[in-house]
Amino acid sequence: MPKFAVKTIEDAPEKARPVLEGAKEKYGFIPNILGVFANAPPLLKGYATLSGIFDETSFSAAERQVILLSVSYVNGCDYCMAAHSMAASMAKLPDDALAALRNGSEIRDAKLQALRVFTQTVVEKRGWLDDGDMSAFLDAGYKPENILEVILGVAVKTMSNYANHVAETPLDEAFKKAAWEKPASEAAE
Repeated sequence: MPKFAVKTIEDAPEKARPVLEGAKEKYGFIPNILGVFANAPPLLKGYATLSGIFDETSFSAAERQVILLSVSYVNGCDYCMAAHSMAASMAKLPDDALAALRNGSEIRDAKLQALRVFTQTVVEKRGWLDDGDMSAFLDAGYKPENILEVILGVAVKTMSNYANHVAETPLDEAFKKAAWEKPASEAAE
């Protein structure tokens, strides 16, 4: 199995450097996920671009984190669960909702729970939703366009989840306090 180096601005391919420089400016460091993605500059650029576009959706910052954490939970991505747990805290997602997303329990906020269930349904059914799936989401107060925006979030996060699985991206020191493992009750799935 290939080993993917965590690239820095200095040793990354030329086409990856502008994205890494932007990340360093934005976050104060280059997250390992981006350093790994720099091995394939089109992946890095695609992920950064789609992530930026996902930020333009009508979802709040907290709702976007619910989507990203929901996808990462289903896909069992330890790296993304840790990183987005930190981002969710910064986005002011309530602590109880974050805990529920991390441990697989129900979110008390009915609308956020509907968003989580819908997102996980999109992933699990690979987009083959039925009328009941969509009706439950819309009945929770979401709009039809939100269905398509969830799909964008699923696409962004699936890309990073899969790449992290293949690359075995090491967890950054900044995210270690939010380290995550899938609950034992679901880990065998």
